[in-house]
Amino acid sequence: MIRVLIVDDQVMVREGFSVLLNAMPDIEVVGEAVDGRQAVHKVGVLKPDVVLMDIRMPEMNGLEATREIVAADADAKVLVLTTFDLDEYVYQALRSGASGFLLKDASAGQLADGVRIVASGEALLAPTVTKRLISEFSRLGTPRAPAQERIADLTERETEVLVLVAQGLSNGEIAEHLVVAESTVKTHVSRILVKLGLRDRTQAAVFAYEARLVTPGG
Repeated sequence: MIRVLIVDDQVMVREGFSVLLNAMPDIEVVGEAVDGRQAVHKVGVLKPDVVLMDIRMPEMNGLEATREIVAADADAKVLVLTTFDLDEYVYQALRSGASGFLLKDASAGQLADGVRIVASGEALLAPTVTKRLISEFSRLGTPRAPAQERIADLTERETEVLVLVAQGLSNGEIAEHLVVAESTVKTHVSRILVKLGLRDRTQAAVFAYEARLVTPGG
């Protein structure tokens, strides 16, 4: 069972998501939180696998809560929820360690699939978000020096895999592209995360953008 904590200051949203997710045979909603501060506390107590995190909340917003959850090295993966795909905090949330992004108007199937994808360690980035990330890094201009320096720790094949991860390809798609076994891709991804000290594929994608391995149109 995938254990989920729902964080949103609107009771109807929390209850709606709880009903939808609890109807799934492989997902269990273990708790709810009304703001980021309560979310951080409940992650420590309930040990969820996935946190559905709203961004705009009183007391402590979802961005701050995501940072604290990641800093605490919790096993929980944060899936950001928002009403708009151009939410001003999406970029910061992903850089803070969120594992994915989902619109609140997603269908029950999309919501459940999103939870499963993030729980399995995959990244969940909608095309609109990927474009936004690329646009943001393009605006920033100069590559971040620490990111560029750490690329030297990767082998040529690992760098190639990192670029494909940043482009949103799944392990299966990367395996097909490189004509290798999917298990080989999983090994490469694991080594990349360890070498670069990253939490998951989403952070790997952000790293690739910061190091300019992926550029607009690239």
